[in-house]
Amino acid sequence: MSENESKTEAPEASASEETAAPEAEAQGGDDKALADVAAREEKPSAAEARPAGGGAGPVVRGSVGSFFSNTSTIASREFGSYFSSALGYIVIGMFLLLVGFLVFFPFAFLVIGKASLQPMFNSISWLLPLISPAIAMRTFAEEKRTGTLEMLITQPVRDWEVILGKYLGALGLLAVCITATLTYPFAISRMGELDWGPVIGGYIGLFLGGASYVAFGVMVSSYTKDQITAFFVAFIVGALFFLLNKALIFFGGAATVLEYLCPDYHFTSIARGVIDARNIIYFVSVISVSLMATARSLDSRRWS
Repeated sequence: MSENESKTEAPEASASEETAAPEAEAQGGDDKALADVAAREEKPSAAEARPAGGGAGPVVRGSVGSFFSNTSTIASREFGSYFSSALGYIVIGMFLLLVGFLVFFPFAFLVIGKASLQPMFNSISWLLPLISPAIAMRTFAEEKRTGTLEMLITQPVRDWEVILGKYLGALGLLAVCITATLTYPFAISRMGELDWGPVIGGYIGLFLGGASYVAFGVMVSSYTKDQITAFFVAFIVGALFFLLNKALIFFGGAATVLEYLCPDYHFTSIARGVIDARNIIYFVSVISVSLMATARSLDSRRWS
């Protein structure tokens, strides 16, 4: 009898053990899941990780993707935004209309049977302080006005990727404007002998000068929420620097320093076909200082 009871109890004990094993595993899985949830709850959020007090500390942000790919993506987006509205078409159309009027209407490109593009380059150099702020005024001011700048700078991209992307997008529109005038040299060359050395130098000078004005416009745009304010500030300051070498007789001993600060002085030198390192350094310095000031503006927004 006892032997039969022991045989009966043995299968029952085995069945209970087999039933308890899955239950133990399920219980273990539940415990592990609860531990993971608790760990996530104990991990401080980005807002809680900021130091206590009135200001917010710097947000440590990584970058998804390479520097080049992120910058080119933002640049293409910025460049395309000009043509999603009428702004890009208006800027290009007005630019070509003004240049064509100033060059072809007075027939200034013909000098005793020889063709010269110097009048065209002079006309464009006068237009750059006006056109460049019109292109750059919306880069950051529009983002601030619509409140999308905070969203942009909290994305997994570096500040310099945003700055260079927006700058290159704006510079791309200016490059389209300047490139569109390439039809003028070929048309004028059919009317007389044309020296192509100053032509190449003139286009290099226009691009460097325009790049400087656009960089300054981007910097001004990063400090204001209003596009019109950004335009007028960049235009007035750019025009004052452009006119410095026109009033050197009023500055006496400081004339040499002020002349070096004038972008038109460096452009004129390059437009003669003489590429001087001092002129290149000037334009590169203006671009670098302007973009670094823009970076400072974006950095200060994370502390405000």
